[in-house]
Amino acid sequence: MKYMILMFGDQAGMMEARSLEWIREMIGFMKNMNADLVANGELVRAEGLTDASQAITVRFQDGAPVPTDGPYAESKESLAGYWIVDVESEARAIEIASRVVTFIECPLEVRQIADRPPDV
Repeated sequence: MKYMILMFGDQAGMMEARSLEWIREMIGFMKNMNADLVANGELVRAEGLTDASQAITVRFQDGAPVPTDGPYAESKESLAGYWIVDVESEARAIEIASRVVTFIECPLEVRQIADRPPDV
């Protein structure tokens, strides 16, 4: 079963709240975790994203798509990165997410990747 593990955050806020040493440790932790997932054959893909301040939002306005600078999320936090894992169970996906949560002390979201559209 494939799951997406989503990490949310605010890069500017992290830079203010955490030490440079912690940020370096976190990057090393993420690299090691990814290596473990590769060794276990569970990692499909993992990526970090640029800060939300660099986002472009495309909306449908007046009958046409219109790109605009900047994020327009309801909160300061936005998607910061993700892992897609192919694991034997939801419990394993939660175990992987728990490993990250223990280090970063912030919540992650775990969602199963649908194998087909919902029945309508």
